[in-house]
Parts: sequence; structure tokens; C-alpha cells
Amino acid sequence: MSLRPTVDFLLHDWLKVDSLQSRARFADHSRETFDAVLDTCERIAREKYAPFNRLVDTQEPHFDGEKVILPQATHDAYKAYAESGMLSAAQDYEIGGMQLPYTVEAAANAFFAMASVSIGSGMLTSGNANLLMVHGTDLQKQVFAANEFSGRFSGTMCLSEPQAGSSLSDITTRATPDGEGFEADALGARYRLKGNKMWISSGEHELAENIIHLVLAKIPDEHGQLVPGVKGISLFIVPKKMVDTDGQLTGERNDVALAGLNHKCGWRGTTNTLLNFGEGKYPVRGEAGAVGYLVGQPGEGLRCMFHMMNEARIGVGMAATMLGMAGYYASLDYAKNRPQGRPTGAGGKDARQPQVRIIEHADIKRMLLAQKAYSEGALALALYCARLVDEQHTGTEEDADVARLLLEVLTPIVKSFPSEWCLEANSLAIQIHGGYGYTRDFPVEQYWRDNRLNMIHEGTHGIQAMDLLGRKVLMENGRGLQLLAERMLATAAQAETHWAPEAAALRDALKQVGQATQQAWAGAQPAEALANAVPYLQAFGHTVIAWIWLDVANSLGEDNSPAAQGRRAACRYFFRYELPKIGAWLNVVCSRDPTCANLPEEAF
Repeated sequence: MSLRPTVDFLLHDWLKVDSLQSRARFADHSRETFDAVLDTCERIAREKYAPFNRLVDTQEPHFDGEKVILPQATHDAYKAYAESGMLSAAQDYEIGGMQLPYTVEAAANAFFAMASVSIGSGMLTSGNANLLMVHGTDLQKQVFAANEFSGRFSGTMCLSEPQAGSSLSDITTRATPDGEGFEADALGARYRLKGNKMWISSGEHELAENIIHLVLAKIPDEHGQLVPGVKGISLFIVPKKMVDTDGQLTGERNDVALAGLNHKCGWRGTTNTLLNFGEGKYPVRGEAGAVGYLVGQPGEGLRCMFHMMNEARIGVGMAATMLGMAGYYASLDYAKNRPQGRPTGAGGKDARQPQVRIIEHADIKRMLLAQKAYSEGALALALYCARLVDEQHTGTEEDADVARLLLEVLTPIVKSFPSEWCLEANSLAIQIHGGYGYTRDFPVEQYWRDNRLNMIHEGTHGIQAMDLLGRKVLMENGRGLQLLAERMLATAAQAETHWAPEAAALRDALKQVGQATQQAWAGAQPAEALANAVPYLQAFGHTVIAWIWLDVANSLGEDNSPAAQGRRAACRYFFRYELPKIGAWLNVVCSRDPTCANLPEEAF
């Protein structure tokens, strides 16, 4: 089963992405150019990624004492992706980009994520470069970002540390001025970094000429002390190999050393590293300390890094979505071809009758429909958010501001919903395969392993939940939540003719979310209000996906093709089987239930 018809429907029939061609930035594009990009990415994913998904899972990266060894297939895939131009697809023509709408770029990258998320397709590299295009100096853009967009350099983000994890206020990597005149370096104020970073994806490899690390570190105060909290964090460009102002390698290695490879449950094809900065293994100009160039202003590193982090959260959501979709397609194919059991008639089962394919059993249909509802609904949400990015960059001032606020509210959802529920889709795909689902003869066990990481990637569920309930729905006096509610109510109004029960259910769900938001904060201290933030996130996410499905259903009109029937069924499934769950989740939010928060650790 091909992903392409679903992508085409969501882009053109639902999101009307062709309408973007009327904007100056996208005036050179047409349906033909959009299709050509999708064709190219679909072909590369089919030829260079999908056939090697199992190979990179079994032939994990290993360190030979000098360099990390990856299968040749990974090198070939990286080369093909870089040559496709997708690393700079949405960038200006002047720097080699295609000025594609981000919506089309996101849809095109979905093919790679489904073919082999473990091989990867440059999410961190493009995110790294995009951050520098916003916060870097002109020379930083030219030397670092432009070479990342071309694929000559690759990029990482270095946040976590072994002792800090997600608590970035506790990082201890230090950045001290690198001698006299440090502030006058053409590539940015020059510092020496010392510290350790953990869980750095693509932190060491030979796929590109250089690796550009974006590193969070703290500049000591006049007493040599690190400023407590996140306000003391600055951001630095730390290349693996030193470069000159023309972006050419100088031949000198920076003081960044691989301390070890992490071996994870999934994403085994991607190198995941512990890096030591400034330990003296590769002294620069005779001194220990990794050379780093300041991005932006001192103490504003986290603000700059959020540009990349938010982009990465959407990317993780898309990766989780496509793993869910891959499992759905695999289990659908299996269910259509696996004979087992017989239907139950008035007299029970007749063993003399031939076996039926398992797709004819109601419970198999339930599990398939759940996977479709989760995965295709998540894909629709991800592309909707990508469309908001285009609106933010090319819409009117008012529309851009609306898109900005909607993205603020939806980003925790587009990361968390696929991470939880497309993982559940993968679990259902294993269930449909029965005993075979647990074997490596079929791909669904790998999809589950690869997807399990996404609930942790770029902020755990708990972090996304606190971001949503503790900040996003409250910011600007709740205007973002109000704007989202207005769009949901507009969809419900449009659905009255053909989807009246679902329209009423969506309005009721929205009312419940609004009441829970108010009651969670009614006179409460933050710890009390946020104690049940994850159930709030789950309920909010389900309400959003219900809205997305109803909006998709509205767009079907009189279409009665099998694909349209499937989408209507997925919409009905979500409203009847999934949306009612929000009541239980929101009950503990409204009552600020203390069961979990107040239990002493001795009671566990």
C-alpha cells in the first residue's frame, strides 16, 4: 500500500496547498513542481532507505578506535538525500534553496521517515542550520549554515548532560573566553568549552566533511561561578574540525572527543553518543578546550535553541507518525493474506468450512481502524502545523500572528500525540501479526522499538504536558487556546448537516477542556495545578485529533470512493471509541486529584 495517495489527499484536497502559489515567495511553483519533489523523495526513500531498514538495525554503529563505522547503505542514503536538495528545500533561492512551502517539505520528508527513520534524513542538520539563519551572524550563516544546507557539513544539538538530563538549568559545561581579543573573532566571540554532553544523535560519523555541534554551556561570572538556572545558558557553534572564514577545513581537529556510543532499543542505525568537550585529547593551538563561537547574546542560549527544539519536536512527531503508518500498512497487508479461523454463524463455527482471512474478523478490523485513526490523524495534524509555519512566514501580519499562537499551543500536541498513540498503533500491528509479530521475520517489532524512543525524544511526555498546561494555554491571556477553540467551533458548525452527533461531541469535548483548564488553575499553586498535566495533555490531544478528523470528513463532500469511506470510518471510530476517554482524564485534572503527587515514596 502506498503512502502517496494519502499525502496527495491531505495536501491538495484538504489543506489546499496549491493556494500558496498566489504568494510571492512561492510564485514559481505549481502542482507540477510539488509533485516532482514528492516523486523524487518517494523514489529515493524506496530505493535507498526502505531496503536497508533491517540492515541498519542489525549492523549497529561501532567505534574502531579512530572513527565510527556505519554501513555503506547509510552513506549512500545520506548522499542521495543531500543531493536531492531537501536539506535546504524551504530556503531562499540565493543560498541554493527551492523556496518550497514548508508544508510540501514536511510531506516529502514523510517518505523517508516511513522508509527508515533509523537511517535518518537530516532533521537535526536542517534544524541546526535554520537556527543559525535566524540567530547567527552573516558569516556564521555563510560558513556553517550554508554548508549544512548543501550536505557538506552535518549538524547536531547538544543539550543534555549525564547529571542533568532534561533539567537544563543543571548543566555544568563551562565556556570561558579564549584569550585576548576573543570577542573580535570573525566567526563570533571565541570561547573554550569544557564539559560532557549525553544522548547526542549523529554526534560522530564520517557521513559529512564536518559536524557542527550547537552546544549549550554557561559562561562563569566574574567570580568564576556558574549562574544558576536557565538564564545563565549561552549557545555556541563547536565544529568537530576547525574551519576558516571561507568554510574550508584548516586541518586541525577541535577538542571534541567521542566518549562512547549509546546502544538503544530502537533507532539503532543512528549513532547516539556521549561527547567530551575540552578534555585535551585534541588540543587546539596547544591548549585543551573545545573552541566554540557564541551565537546571539550571552545568557540567551536557550531562547535561541528553542528555535531548533520546537522544529525538532514537530520532526519527532512526524517520525512517530510515519512509524505508526508503516506498522499500519504492514499489518493491513498481513491481515489481507493470513488465513485463520472461521466466522461465527447462527450455529457457531463450522470447522468444515474453509478458513477466512483475518481481516474478516471484527476485532482485526477494530485494530486496523484504530491504527488508521491514530496515524493518519497524526499525519493530518503534522501537515496542518506545517501549513501554519507557511502562514507565519508568508501570511498577512494578522494571519501570521494567529498562526504563531496556534503553533505555540499545538506544538506539544504534534509531538506528544503521535509519540503515544502511534506507538499504540505499532503495538496493535504486532497484535495483528500474532506470534509472528514478535519475530524479526516481520518488520513490526522493529517499528515498535524505533517508536518507543519518541515519547522521550525532544522532551518527555511530562515536559510537553507541563509546557501545555503550565504555559501555552495561559500565554497572552489564553488567546492561543481561544483561537484554537474558534477553529474547532467553525469545523463543528460546518459539520452540522452530515456529522451532527460528532459536531455536538466536539463542542462538548472543547467545553470540558476549557473547564478543566480553568479548574486546574483556580486558586492553585503551580505544583498542584500541574500534578495531573499528562492526563490533561492526553485529553487535549484527543480533542485536537477529533477536530482534525471532523475537518477532514467535512472536506470529503459527496466522495464515496473506498478511500473516502475509510476516512469517514476512521472519523466515526475516533469519536465513538477514543474521544469519550477524555472524561476520565479530565476528572482528575478538574479535581486536582492528589493521589499521585502526595503519595510518600515509602508507600511504593
